[in-house]
Amino acid sequence: MSGTLLAVRGLSAGYGPLRVLHDIDFSIAPGERLAIVGLNGHGKTTLFRAIMQLVGWQRGSVLFEGKEIGGTRSLGEGRYTPGIVRLGIAMTPQGDAIFPGLTVREHLDCGAHAKTAWRDRTRRRERVYQLFPQLDELQGALVGKLSGGERRMVSIGRALMSDAKLYLIDEPTLGLAPKVSKRVIEALVNIPLEGKAMVITEQNVALLSGAVSRMMGMHAGRLRGEVGHVGLA
Repeated sequence: MSGTLLAVRGLSAGYGPLRVLHDIDFSIAPGERLAIVGLNGHGKTTLFRAIMQLVGWQRGSVLFEGKEIGGTRSLGEGRYTPGIVRLGIAMTPQGDAIFPGLTVREHLDCGAHAKTAWRDRTRRRERVYQLFPQLDELQGALVGKLSGGERRMVSIGRALMSDAKLYLIDEPTLGLAPKVSKRVIEALVNIPLEGKAMVITEQNVALLSGAVSRMMGMHAGRLRGEVGHVGLA
C-alpha cells in the first residue's frame, strides 16, 4: 500500500434491492486531486456515501492507509461513519448541507470537532478565510441568509477545519452561476494537500480541465477509465 492513501477494489453498493455501484476499482495517492465526472444519477454521490458507510448495503474492499474500512455491510448505515471521520476522511455533501441558524464562524467551528482541531480552530479558520475572503467579511452572518455560492464555500470550509487526510467534495458547483463555480474550483485547487488527497465529483469536465491531476468517468454505476491527465502533478 506504499504510496496509496485510498484503494477501492470491487466495490458494489446500493439501497434496498437497488444496486447502484458495480465493481468499482480506483486508488488515489497523497498529493493527488482526482475528479470523477459524469451526469447526475450515475452513482457519483453513492460512491462517496459507500466510502463513508452511509449506504444501505455494500460489498468489496475500501482501504484507507492500508486499513480496511469497507467490507460487507447490509444494515446500520452510518453506524461506522464517525470512526471513518476520525481516521481522517472528510466529506462535503452536494447542495446546501448547512445549519441555517448558525453564523459563518459557528458553522466553520463545527468542523473542528477533534480535540487537536478545536485547539487550533483560530488558525484553521484564518486559513479558510484566505481561501474564501468574502467569508471573512461574513463571519457573523447567518448561513441560511447567504447566497448559494457563499453557502457552498461555508460547507467546503467546514470540511477544511478538520484533521482530514482525504477530502471528498461532492458536486461543489451544482446549481451555481458559472463565475461562482469557477471561483469555487479555483479555491479547491489552492488548498495545499501536502501529503493529503482530494476527490471531486463533477458534471462539468471543462471546468476541471487543468485543475486536477486526473479524471475518471462514471456512467451507470461503473467507472469508465481515465478521461486523461489534465494539468496538475
